[in-house]
Amino acid sequence: MNIMIKIFISALLLFASTVQAVEYQQFQVNQSALNFAYKQMGVNMQGKFKQFSAQMAFDPAKPVNARAHFEVNLASIATGSTDADEEVAGKLWFDAKTYPLASFTSTSVKALGANRYQVSGKLTIKGKTLDISTPVTIQTDGKRAIFDGSFNIKRLSYGIGTGEWADLSTVADDIQIVFHLIVFAAPVIPSPTH
Repeated sequence: MNIMIKIFISALLLFASTVQAVEYQQFQVNQSALNFAYKQMGVNMQGKFKQFSAQMAFDPAKPVNARAHFEVNLASIATGSTDADEEVAGKLWFDAKTYPLASFTSTSVKALGANRYQVSGKLTIKGKTLDISTPVTIQTDGKRAIFDGSFNIKRLSYGIGTGEWADLSTVADDIQIVFHLIVFAAPVIPSPTH
């Protein structure tokens, strides 16, 4: 009888761990947002990118195994002005015809505690790849994860805004990228044991 009870309890524990094991990997682009902020002539300005995609995988039990890859359609920039959108997509800024996509690929994720993580990776814009690192807050409810964070880049480091636009008194060098990402959970299939 004791053996049967132990087997039953073990089975329950295995079932419970299987049910609770989730990995967030179903990116919801329509519920997510990718915004930016900057200063032009000393005035705070904001905008967003309307088209971007992501492949993500985040298991709260194994954050070091998390991975993410983003691609942003630079021509989808929305500054609030059609003329400005065309200018920024042009050769002196993003040169979106030559470099249509910006991308980010994570290289490491470190837990900081209190639902905060340090995410590091490679950001590529206009063919230039630089290392970035940013804190990310992740809230999970079992069905979805919400990733919130922001980081700054120096636009001239990526060749964004050249020629007459390289004058930092017109458009500041610091650009803040702000992201709000929604990712749904997918059950983790346990590895078969032999």
